[in-house]
Amino acid sequence: MNFCVLIPARLASTRLSRKVLLEVGGLPMIEQVRRRAVESGASRVVVAADHPEIVACIQDHGGEALLTSPDHGCGTERLAEAAQLLGLPADAVIVNLQGDEPGMPPALLQATAKLLLENEALKMATAAVPIRHWAELADPHVVKLIRNDQGHAQYFSRAPIPWHRQYFPMQPEDPLPDGGNWWRHLGLYAYRHQFLQDYARWPASPLENIESLEQMRALERGVQIAVYCAAEAPPAGVDTAADLERVRSLFS
Repeated sequence: MNFCVLIPARLASTRLSRKVLLEVGGLPMIEQVRRRAVESGASRVVVAADHPEIVACIQDHGGEALLTSPDHGCGTERLAEAAQLLGLPADAVIVNLQGDEPGMPPALLQATAKLLLENEALKMATAAVPIRHWAELADPHVVKLIRNDQGHAQYFSRAPIPWHRQYFPMQPEDPLPDGGNWWRHLGLYAYRHQFLQDYARWPASPLENIESLEQMRALERGVQIAVYCAAEAPPAGVDTAADLERVRSLFS
């Protein structure tokens, strides 16, 4: 399909040192991520790294990587630089796949990109999966979203939204009541290249700072964010040593 995948990758990570180069299934994690992107059918896959060691790792495995500034505040800004360096067309569809998600299903990348490929008016898309229990809805580490009747995001929050005043709060494992349409946001995005450059020039927005969610920068400026709704959640990414062992077990 006519989209590309850019994978932002930082060598320094706060909770798990040098995590993108740690072994997963006999390969560096970032190479496993790159291979998931290749399997999506993308026309091009590039790792946008902040350190020459990551670039060398990918090139040693036959992949494409480039060096970007170490000073970017978020992965989206890193991708904006990478897209410029690559000379991608203004209307190119770019999927942002995090460098610590080696278990991301390739079909999910394709489905998210397809939202933009099939609607030229859209500038940005993301993905979500259903939330089924109160413990997940109440977890501030789980980002929630609300969609409108066109399937576009209305709001993202770390708080449990929408709040059902008749039933909430609930016991941790209680199933959520019917009809709430509770959705967990996945950190997977697709953009048009020109929009990506616009986004990188905008300052952080008030709600972006309050919620600590970079997608609010687009939403607060009236950008429609299409949402692909998957049936089941993909394996979680890697933030801690425990996450790493869990992901390694998936590849064993």
